[in-house]
Amino acid sequence: MQASNWKNTDVINVDQPPLTTSERLYLPQILGGFKTTLRHMFSVHVRKKKVIQYPEQRRQLRKEIYRGVHRLNRDDQGRVACVACFMCETACPAHCIHIVGEESPWPDREKYPVQFDIDELRCIYCGMCEEACPVDAIELTPEFHLVGRSREEMIFDKEKLLMVYDRTKEDKPRKNPRITGY
Repeated sequence: MQASNWKNTDVINVDQPPLTTSERLYLPQILGGFKTTLRHMFSVHVRKKKVIQYPEQRRQLRKEIYRGVHRLNRDDQGRVACVACFMCETACPAHCIHIVGEESPWPDREKYPVQFDIDELRCIYCGMCEEACPVDAIELTPEFHLVGRSREEMIFDKEKLLMVYDRTKEDKPRKNPRITGY
């Protein structure tokens, strides 16, 4: 096939539509912008509902859907509920979860996590780990105050995650699913 034939058959020219006089002056767009600005300036009652003084006032959080700091849940006997299936580590898009599992000393499950770390600075708080867990062992809590002076302080190990559970078990009770097949 010749180059001249190829150009004529595969290229489609799209012409720009002609603008009217008012569109060339951008008058409708400018008036629309003024309208939006004036609407926001003079809607004081709407603004007062949205503005809060943060340190003194706090917004009401919907605790059932808020995604804050992670916690590692305990089962009915006070042990870590995780069965070291590595599904949360696999589902995590940020790759911030690291689990080391070993054979469980308890007869009701095969494995348990010897090491369970979450890098809270790397996490994007998407909730994929929570959705992937078959036993609801990992959850995102309503806590959002994360403070650390170094990166090492922001890597939550198993003990720190269990302490978060102890602090937040009244705020967001665990669903206690039945463990099937583990």
